[in-house]
Amino acid sequence: MALSRWPRTLAARLALIFLGGLLLAYGLSFASQFYERYQTGRNVMLGNLEHDVSTAVALIDRLPAEERSRWLSLLERRNYRYRLDEGLPGKPMDMAQAPMAVTSIERAIGQRYALRFENIPGPHPHFQAHLVLNDGRPLTIDVTPGPIPVAQWLPVVLILQLALLLVCTWLAVRMAIRPLTRLAQAVDHLDPDASGPLLDERGPQEVAYAARALNALQGRIGAYLKERMQLLAAISHDLQTPITRMKLRVEQMEGSQERDKLWSDLNEMQHLVREGVAYARSMDGASEPLCRIDLDAFLDSLVCDYQDSGQAVSLAGASGMLLETRPHALRRVLSNLIDNALKFGGNAQLDVHRDALGHVQVQVLDNGPGIAEAELQDVFKPFYRVESSRNRSTGGTGLGLAIALQLSQALGARLTLANRDGGGLCAQLDLGGAT
Repeated sequence: MALSRWPRTLAARLALIFLGGLLLAYGLSFASQFYERYQTGRNVMLGNLEHDVSTAVALIDRLPAEERSRWLSLLERRNYRYRLDEGLPGKPMDMAQAPMAVTSIERAIGQRYALRFENIPGPHPHFQAHLVLNDGRPLTIDVTPGPIPVAQWLPVVLILQLALLLVCTWLAVRMAIRPLTRLAQAVDHLDPDASGPLLDERGPQEVAYAARALNALQGRIGAYLKERMQLLAAISHDLQTPITRMKLRVEQMEGSQERDKLWSDLNEMQHLVREGVAYARSMDGASEPLCRIDLDAFLDSLVCDYQDSGQAVSLAGASGMLLETRPHALRRVLSNLIDNALKFGGNAQLDVHRDALGHVQVQVLDNGPGIAEAELQDVFKPFYRVESSRNRSTGGTGLGLAIALQLSQALGARLTLANRDGGGLCAQLDLGGAT
């Protein structure tokens, strides 16, 4: 339960620990210094009070009675003053709980004069010390205890020090978190199918070591996947020759039901091998040079090719833009999506949209059965086919969408699938903006 109350981010936790520790240490240091300052200031004030009262009472006692009133204003201080009368009516003071100023006054003049202390109630409580001078006239010392004065610059210094603590804590947390953030972002954007930029290996020794390890890991993953794709391409390519020989031999056989079945199986094998080669080659989709094309003319040409072969494919909308892309890869992506729509829906419609930011989306719509929500991401996996299309005659090899995804990533585009409200599937390709 205690851990659940902690902040969720590492930056907040480090800031809390650093700032809490610094504030605690600073608070203890400030408290000890303030206490020492309080003790010193109190001792100085009481010492001054003792010396001043002793001198002032001796001076007043030796002055002529008619001159004493003129000296009172000169002898008055901020917290105490002198009166040539009996003072205000008050209550006798409990000497067991007397203020420290009483002890100082007694130590200053208590041996020469009989002192009597009284507490004076009111909005500003204070006390008075009563004595009788040598000529028999009364003298009252009116004392109003006050706090130890604090320098005006002290709160300003305190605020500046707290601000400095906050800045130092922020810098320390930022320096500690920034390398971890870079590592996390690099791992988040790590794409085994695409060679991204290497992570910066500069910085503290630990961060540089982690960056080098991550770069090496990315290189090993890329090399491993490239080797696997090369192996798949080599096997698929080498299988085409024996399959072709087998088809030639089957053609020489006499017509029978078994010959037809064998011919159908060889056609499926040849189609699967070709798709395997295409999938392996899709890993190198980024090697095709970029070319600027008229997107509307490109899509119109693609749709016309399907219509010329008698396929129910239509085009709606226009982008009105020139797009810098890899045309062969783009044609393969859209062809795979259209082929899927024709296979499962019987028709395909291309809708082209351009938003306010200039980004273009090409949607391939069909009226087929759609795909279960739980399988919308799984269908991009190689050789994955939904349960309703286990038959290769309708379900294909399971590589069409995997190839489309690989090539769309090579184009810098984003391919998503979604079920339509009225039934069917919507495959959307986000192509970005014009160049």
